[in-house]
Amino acid sequence: MPPVIHEQAEAWLVNDTPDLPAVPVDLLYDADDDPRMVHVAFPGGIDWAFSRDLLERGLRSPAERGGIRVWPCGRTQLVVELRSKEGVEVVQFDNAPLIRFLHRTHGENTAGPARMPRMDA
Repeated sequence: MPPVIHEQAEAWLVNDTPDLPAVPVDLLYDADDDPRMVHVAFPGGIDWAFSRDLLERGLRSPAERGGIRVWPCGRTQLVVELRSKEGVEVVQFDNAPLIRFLHRTHGENTAGPARMPRMDA
């Protein structure tokens, strides 16, 4: 039974305020649950689940699947946009914790080769 991978990170809620508020998030991966999915858990019980592959592709270039769009923002950040019938939520992350988390998920799973971007690129 592979362990659940859990890392903490910060996300910035993109909105119309001059200073983006940072919120703590939990990055979660459970190969027993679904080896293709990752979760971002926000305070208040909000959980975004999406394809690990989508997150990895979004680190390099814009990627979209369903109501989720992911794209790089400069060299060090990533933007995730979730569209639903309730509206649009946009969150920005630093790349380093996401890349570290994704590397760990590939270390625990054999469902395909890891093709992660280099952090010094």
